[in-house]
Amino acid sequence: MIRVLRHESTVLKDNPLRDPCERDLWVYLPPGYEAAAQSYSVLWCLTGFTGTGAMAVTGNRWAPGLADRMDRLVAEGCPPVIVAFPDCFTRWGGSQYLNSAAFGNYEDYLCDELLPFVDGELRTTGRHGVFGKSSGGYGAVRLPMRRPGLFSAAACHSGDMGFAFPYVPGFGKTAARIAHCGSVEAWVEQFESAEKKKGADFDAINTFAMAAAYSPDTAHPFGVALPYDPETGEIIPEIWARWKANDPVEMVRDESCADGLRKLSLLFLDCGANDEFQLHLGLRLFVRQLEELEVPCIVEEFPDNHRSISYRYDVSVPRLAEALSRS
Repeated sequence: MIRVLRHESTVLKDNPLRDPCERDLWVYLPPGYEAAAQSYSVLWCLTGFTGTGAMAVTGNRWAPGLADRMDRLVAEGCPPVIVAFPDCFTRWGGSQYLNSAAFGNYEDYLCDELLPFVDGELRTTGRHGVFGKSSGGYGAVRLPMRRPGLFSAAACHSGDMGFAFPYVPGFGKTAARIAHCGSVEAWVEQFESAEKKKGADFDAINTFAMAAAYSPDTAHPFGVALPYDPETGEIIPEIWARWKANDPVEMVRDESCADGLRKLSLLFLDCGANDEFQLHLGLRLFVRQLEELEVPCIVEEFPDNHRSISYRYDVSVPRLAEALSRS
């Protein structure tokens, strides 16, 4: 069963992009929730870039949404859990589930507002897990590092890590697209006014959104410092260093971040071995760091690419639900 809760955020109220501060929070309730008196653990599903919670729930006939998938998994023996689907969409397509002066404080929105909101609105045990794919997978490993103990279990599917692999190839394409339009402002105006987006714009909006997350700077248009020289495409070391500081491969070297992952009762990581953005290589770098730091994890590579891999939730969600039932 799906319930749609409405939440008005305090931390997003004055966000610089004027994105909505009042948003729907779609929630999956397991079979029997209304009739039973028991409390349930909560899994937070973080969508990928340009995704919203509603999109993850509904799906389509060829790609079932999480609501139908959860009903099936519970029927097959997965411990019943509540699943919450936050909407962290921004004008630029996503937030990476972090705080940024360029678009607002989405880490605080999720962790400080939505978690206690759900605990207050629904019958929960107070135990929370987090999972997601791509940018959502990034959030699923970053948040436990940033907020040790808040989440009890996490699963990252094809999450952004090893930043040079997924991001650097888009820098030149972004520079070319913005140069074609004449300026960042002209490109944004053209992008937002076009009913049909150009293929070249997707590399640009992805790079721009990541810069808004990792290198906000009020001295630049829209408060976003791009990590390359607009004339030559050469990487600017000091800005790239800000990006790298948000790379899970780098973050986990901080003992407090590593300890956040150690506190998890389950850390599940996977990626397609043919990922178009080479995120399987980023995963291998991350896992190497985890092994050196003696952070327990379960790691799987599977024979697929980055697209349409929601079927992997069949593997992670029952493990997460089981881990929460034991924590």
